[in-house]
Amino acid sequence: MATFTPGQPVVTDGPTVQVDVTPQNPLRPGRHRFQLVVTDDSGNNSEPAVVEVIVRDETRPTAVIDAPATVAAGRSFSLSGARSLDQPPGRIVRFVWTLLPA
Repeated sequence: MATFTPGQPVVTDGPTVQVDVTPQNPLRPGRHRFQLVVTDDSGNNSEPAVVEVIVRDETRPTAVIDAPATVAAGRSFSLSGARSLDQPPGRIVRFVWTLLPA
């Protein structure tokens, strides 16, 4: 496995490299470009080949509702989704509230 740091080459003797992704070395969601230059046994370098890899966030967020257990008739009250969460680096950007039929 290889730990990739932007702008720092990783040199291997074989044609395959494993991209090591850990909590300490994350590959954030988004577009990432990798470049490969190969060298032959005469020391000649190829032109760079570039590929784009899109890392997608496929982890669903968790909705958490805080509400009073009981409310007096005719009184207003608040619902809070503030404790809802998504795995970093994701963040909650919209809350959709619906009163369900009884």
